[in-house]
Amino acid sequence: MTGTVNPAELARRLDDARRERREVPPLTNELPTLSVPDAYAIQEEGLKLRLAAGERLVGLKMGLTSEAKRRQMNLDSPVYGVLTDKMRVLADGMVSLAQGIHPKIEPEIAFRTARELKGTVTRDEALDACESVFAAMEILDSRYRDFKYFSLPDVVADNASSSLFVLGTQEHPPRAMDLTRLEMKMFVNDALAHSARSDAISGDPVLSLVQLCELLAKRGQVLPAGSIVLAGAATIAHMFQPGDRVKLVVEGLGSVAVSAA
Repeated sequence: MTGTVNPAELARRLDDARRERREVPPLTNELPTLSVPDAYAIQEEGLKLRLAAGERLVGLKMGLTSEAKRRQMNLDSPVYGVLTDKMRVLADGMVSLAQGIHPKIEPEIAFRTARELKGTVTRDEALDACESVFAAMEILDSRYRDFKYFSLPDVVADNASSSLFVLGTQEHPPRAMDLTRLEMKMFVNDALAHSARSDAISGDPVLSLVQLCELLAKRGQVLPAGSIVLAGAATIAHMFQPGDRVKLVVEGLGSVAVSAA
C-alpha cells in the first residue's frame, strides 16, 4: 500500500502488533503524508477491534500535556487515546511485563465525570461535571520500533501509546483543593525517581478536560458521563523494569502503587 490510507487495515496492523507483542515501523515510514485526522480514524477502528473482542470503553487519556513529555517525545501538541476495562490494573496490583513490548510508567491525575461534556467548555463547567479526582499512573507501551521519536499522527493512530492504567482508591471532590498546586512524587523501589507539581499537566489538570472536549468536538464526539479521564503526565515517563515497585504520592489525593512481575 503506497499513499492510500485504509484506517481499518492500519488499525488491524497495530492491533496485531499489540496482541502479538512485537514492534512495527511507524506508519509514516510508509505513509509520510498521514494526517492527524487520518490517525484518529485509525484509532477509532482500533477501538472497534477491542470492543469486538469483548472489551468495554471506560474513558479516555490525554497525552503530551506536559512540556517535559513533549520534549521527551519531540512532539508539540496534546492528543487523546481511549481506555478500556481490560487496560485497568488494580491499585497495588502486579503487571506482567512479558505482556508488553517496552513499557514505561508515568504519574498522572485522573477525573471521573458525573455529567456529559461536549464542545467548548469552560474550566468551571469541566470541574462541575466531575464527580471525583484521584491519583493515577499510566503504563505506556508503543507498538513502534524503539519507542523513541515518531510523528504526531503515528502517536495518535497507536492510541496515544496507551497500554494500562492504575487508579488510586481515594477519590476526592474536585473542588476540595487547588488542583494546580499539588506536589507529585513518583518513587521506584522506594527511591524518588520523578517529581513535579500538578500544574505541569496542561498548566492545570482541569484544562486537560477542556482540551479533550475540544479535540472530541472536532470529530463530532462527546465526553460521556461516567468517564475516567487521565489528565496527562506531570513528568517524563520512566522505563518499567521487572521487579520494580512504583508508587505515586500526590499531595491531598493520597497514593497509588503498582509492581512489575
